[in-house]
Amino acid sequence: MPIAGNTQDVQRAQRAQDTDRTHDRSHTNDATTRTTSPKLTLFAALLGFVMIALDTSAVNVGLPAVGRGLGGSTAGLQWIVDAYTLMFAALLLSAGAFSDRLGASRLYADGAAAFTLASVACGLAPNLAFLIVARLVQGSAAALMLPSSLALVRQAFPDAKARASAIAQWTMAGAAATAVGPVLGGALTSSVSWRSIFFLNLPVGLVILAAMRRTERSVRRPAPLDLPGQITAILGLAALTYGVISGGASGFGRPQSWASLLVALVSMSAFVAVERRTKEPMLPLGLLRDRVVAVCLAVGFVINAAYYGLIFVFGLFAQDILGRSAVGAGLVFVPTAVLCTVTNLFSARAAARWGARTPVLVGQFACAVGLLLLLLVNRHTSATTLALLLLPLAGGLGFAVPSLTAMMLGGIAPERAGLAGGVLNSFRQTGGALAVAGFGALVAQHGGFVTGMHLSLLIAVVLLAATTLATLALPKVNR
Repeated sequence: MPIAGNTQDVQRAQRAQDTDRTHDRSHTNDATTRTTSPKLTLFAALLGFVMIALDTSAVNVGLPAVGRGLGGSTAGLQWIVDAYTLMFAALLLSAGAFSDRLGASRLYADGAAAFTLASVACGLAPNLAFLIVARLVQGSAAALMLPSSLALVRQAFPDAKARASAIAQWTMAGAAATAVGPVLGGALTSSVSWRSIFFLNLPVGLVILAAMRRTERSVRRPAPLDLPGQITAILGLAALTYGVISGGASGFGRPQSWASLLVALVSMSAFVAVERRTKEPMLPLGLLRDRVVAVCLAVGFVINAAYYGLIFVFGLFAQDILGRSAVGAGLVFVPTAVLCTVTNLFSARAAARWGARTPVLVGQFACAVGLLLLLLVNRHTSATTLALLLLPLAGGLGFAVPSLTAMMLGGIAPERAGLAGGVLNSFRQTGGALAVAGFGALVAQHGGFVTGMHLSLLIAVVLLAATTLATLALPKVNR
């Protein structure tokens, strides 16, 4: 389920942009892109978010069935998740520039078409390699759709109060889809096939495209594209992930693992060099020198790594070790999705009263406690007990993330809010992707699934302890 927390980050970053940008630019956009039916625009944007959230949360539950159907190993299942997440993380940094250059309405419609076609390709996949390539396209399309859908909502609702209400509906729809996804995915997998999870996107995508035909084109604006930075970022993340996954599957002493890790190092070094010399970098490195920003990025990376990496592991555990059906495994994760949504709402109130740092600290502590409690899980644990033990982890994530975004944006110039939100989301998604690779490698080792799972939990606890201490060292009052 790699979307739920991310969408709320993007939403808050967009709202910060909307509030602080100059009125001239805002009015120009609204006048140019206002449609005769703002509700139709909201419906199209909301439906796209639902499609993305539903697809990702439902697919996780269907992974064991995919493995049985296409003969995939744990490494193959890791790539089904990471192919999507890596492209989402890498392209999110450039999505805003693409939206400006092409126009939000065109980019959203093109993204929806690509996502729909890629979903059909996933459903028809004859083998694992084909499915992974289709997931790469899905992740790319999702990265372009998400920011442009928010831009459409902003343009359709020029009034601040109406816009806030529309964004709230958009956010809640995605959260609801994330909560429903595991059960729906389990039901479709058990009663029809894992392929039906992807085919479900076809009618949804067609409805979106029909609605977008009645939406006026958004204005285009010149925006710099950092293509060398984008290419080296994708290559570096992909090589690093491949190195970790292949090392877990066949041993880190093999040439392909070391070669891919070397490619990752070279690519990341090239990325840093490019970003230093580019006039309009995709990731301004000066941003990372800010102490609060650096801590927030580390916290976002680690929280996502702990949550989404372990959700992947426990999704396999519920079916492969506990012997639950796909529906039963889906039900295990419903309480976590619901609690994550609820604690998101309380986070904003806590930040308003005590400052953003406090809920970020409390959220990380809850995540760490939850991870320690999950060390009690073994082959004899019931699915109900597992669902209950996952709650502190989910609650901590939901409580920390909104305030984490607010803490990062607190000291940044208004015109950089969108960039900061994109960077934070990219770090969070990258954390989740690498954790799926790393934790998946641990459970695939010969020591046994449960041993690898417990080691993954301990690694996540250590990382959370480090970021919690770093957060504690920040000033109490947010800048």
